[in-house]
Amino acid sequence: MNKPQSFFHLHLISDATGETLLAAGRAASAQYKDARAIEHIYPLIRTEKQVAKVFEDIEEEPGIILYTVVDQKLARGIDDRCAAMGLPCVSVLEPVLSVFQSYLGTPAGRRVGAQHVLDAEYFRRIDALNFTMEHDDGQLPANMDDADIVLIGISRTSKTPTSIYLANRGIKTANIPIVLGVPVPESLVNARTPLIVGLIATAERISHVRQNRILGNSSSYEATDYVDRASITEELAYARQICTRHGWPMIDVSRRSIEETAAAIVALRGKSR
Repeated sequence: MNKPQSFFHLHLISDATGETLLAAGRAASAQYKDARAIEHIYPLIRTEKQVAKVFEDIEEEPGIILYTVVDQKLARGIDDRCAAMGLPCVSVLEPVLSVFQSYLGTPAGRRVGAQHVLDAEYFRRIDALNFTMEHDDGQLPANMDDADIVLIGISRTSKTPTSIYLANRGIKTANIPIVLGVPVPESLVNARTPLIVGLIATAERISHVRQNRILGNSSSYEATDYVDRASITEELAYARQICTRHGWPMIDVSRRSIEETAAAIVALRGKSR
């Protein structure tokens, strides 16, 4: 018998954007299938006055507090308020900074938002995002050699979201759809620079995703073959044939999240270098 799902409040206090906290909080919450976190995110908290306002909200809906605040005075203030209220509180970055300090033999600079500086890495990511958006769904196929990675696959194999995720890591990613009976562009076959990866899935998975797409389409949409599993099986066989012929690796995305698929692609890229 399934337990009824319970809810708890998760308060995330950050002196920057809160992305690190959100990822950590969700990773931990995902381990508790019968409990769902109600997230309260407080970004750019850098003064005692702001901290006081945050705790006014926490008093209304108490719960777990996670924070990333590099100013040690503010951090102590958060710890003290949590202790007084009897609420669990964790500084997510502090244990990591302690390990770095122990190994490197020097304390951290404690710069607020240091991971978001407008440096060369930042602009490399922006450049990759621009490239990826311009080369989505087979656009601009002539310059495939400018890509770091090219993803190919039939419709609904998560090519676009995976491409964007990789671009956010600074990897120029193009994606090209495989259509039954239509050859892939010669520019792709002749490309020497990018890693080319085929994304596949089970026919059942693709049929389910395509069906949801049709149901969400506001216009009348007749596409029997589009969701037919026998037709999808043909499409997949054609995609596998193309990848096998050219020696391109394939990744089954049926049970993978976008993040897991991207991690597998990055691992392949490391081996191919």
